[in-house]
Amino acid sequence: MNDLVMVEQNGIIFTDSRKVSEMLERRHSDLIRDIANYVEILENAKLRSQDFFVESSYKVEGNNKTYKSYLLTKIGCDMVANKMTGTKGVLFTAAYTKKFEEMERRLQGPKLPGTYREALQQLLLEVEQKEKLETQNLVLSQQVQEFQPKASYYDLVLQTKSLLTITKIAKDYGMSGTTLNRKLHELRVQYKQSGTWLLYAEHQDKGYTQTTTHVIDADKSKVNMKWTQKGRLFLYELLKQNGILPAIEREAELSGIQA
Repeated sequence: MNDLVMVEQNGIIFTDSRKVSEMLERRHSDLIRDIANYVEILENAKLRSQDFFVESSYKVEGNNKTYKSYLLTKIGCDMVANKMTGTKGVLFTAAYTKKFEEMERRLQGPKLPGTYREALQQLLLEVEQKEKLETQNLVLSQQVQEFQPKASYYDLVLQTKSLLTITKIAKDYGMSGTTLNRKLHELRVQYKQSGTWLLYAEHQDKGYTQTTTHVIDADKSKVNMKWTQKGRLFLYELLKQNGILPAIEREAELSGIQA
């Protein structure tokens, strides 16, 4: 059975009556006669025959005579198919349905924004999705580094299951977790990506933190970074070098001065 050839005119998809007659193995003149009859019935009923069939013409090579033909829409093919029975009718229905759907998908293509606002919203969504994916990759990278700390006796002693949030460590210094996070950013220990604090690369493989991802639902998750005891000691030494002592040491120094 010959294949259908689809054409598009002003957003409407058609197939040619000559191709339909080939598929149905019918004389084209007989199909033209039937379609002309359908058109007459539709117009007598005050229905738009153009929604089903559009009159056309063609010429044969070497002959200047013009021959009548029709362009059939999908519902025009439906009407022709409904008058048929048996294998040919089934195969024709399957063929034209598939071809029309393929052509419709090809014409639709990717949906483009209709207004400036829609274009801006689409752009923002793409940027947000890209940033989200980038953050996920950065978190995974840090997690890989966290689970591969440089081994030493000092590391083994400090490796413990006791993990601390930044808020807990901040309390030792009499400040909030937000303030300590900001200070660690100033000291180039960590940076913020899409609302998530991540260590700079030079600190990721030291065993200072453990990062976990808590899934809230299919589209939302929360990344939690907690500090190990080794990380706590690292922060202590770093902050001390920058003149920041935990409250207990400040109190001890104050007591020594007063004595």
